[in-house]
Amino acid sequence: MRLHVGLVHYPVYNKTGLTIASAVTVTDLHDIARAAKTYGAKQFHVITPLDDQRVIVTRVKEHWTKGYGAQYNRDRKDAMELITVAKSLDDAIMDIKIREDESPTLMATDARSQDRNPVSFEDARRLLREDKVVFLLFGTAWGLVKELIRRADYLLEPILGRSTYNHLSVRSAAAIILDRLAGSPFED
Repeated sequence: MRLHVGLVHYPVYNKTGLTIASAVTVTDLHDIARAAKTYGAKQFHVITPLDDQRVIVTRVKEHWTKGYGAQYNRDRKDAMELITVAKSLDDAIMDIKIREDESPTLMATDARSQDRNPVSFEDARRLLREDKVVFLLFGTAWGLVKELIRRADYLLEPILGRSTYNHLSVRSAAAIILDRLAGSPFED
């Protein structure tokens, strides 16, 4: 399985619909890295154009991979080693292309309904079993901008709960989606 996970901090929407760059949340780094490691992702790309936010990500990663955290919690070290910081989506795509010797298939996620047909979890899972390089993109704040979703090769179907309330944290959504795409049973 050649799955890469991306957490996009720009371009995303704020709650009024403006395009923004959102702040990095340290809890997202820990929880998504742990989920990515659990489900066999090759990398976890944190994408932000903001220098100070990239510094935060780098410091957190280094604490858990080289600093005191590396000795304190080996399991966390293994997960945090998946983190790669990129200034832009294009930079992350280029990094994957270099590592995999293949351009990734972009798969966007969104909690809202869109004007295009989403791919089902079952069909997305099939892509992973076919050994395609898949870059699974999660948006922060109020989600990925429409232009980025249109750029993706696939839009994954949204997670639907039992009520009309639909506002999961990105780390919760990432864990659910990773389980649906790469959880047991997964035939290699």
